[in-house]
Amino acid sequence: MKIGRLTLSDRASAGVYTDRSGPEIERVIAELWADPVEWVARILPDEQAQIAETLRELCDLEHCDLVVTTGGTGPSARDVTPEATREVLDRELPGFGEVMRMQSYAKVPTAILSRATAGTRGQSLVVNLPGNPRAIGECLPLLLPAIREALRHLRGES
Repeated sequence: MKIGRLTLSDRASAGVYTDRSGPEIERVIAELWADPVEWVARILPDEQAQIAETLRELCDLEHCDLVVTTGGTGPSARDVTPEATREVLDRELPGFGEVMRMQSYAKVPTAILSRATAGTRGQSLVVNLPGNPRAIGECLPLLLPAIREALRHLRGES
């Protein structure tokens, strides 16, 4: 399986700090996913056009089965990941964001500020994750059963 991993952060893309969220995605999936994975990793600033272009590239040219983003889902003016994601989706699957907000809210009441979403583009599934590595470790395992099922549907196996 081919997975695109896209970290959205002005500071990480500029080298101000090291991306810890992207590697956490890889760690969680390696721990819970039995199939071999080929990773395509990118780190970008919070620029909507650049994010949308890269999502299209990962889905249409790289043919990633799954594209997972981290960061840029909050309420600040620079948080544009959901907008860029919706721009490229064929179908939105808002349940992914709902589950993450519900899970995270039990621990951090400000989790309701997240605007993360998910959806499909062609035969690719795109999922927005939080930018916090701890939140990735809490949320991503909850999503894996739905990710597996969505991928089966996208491949025409269900």
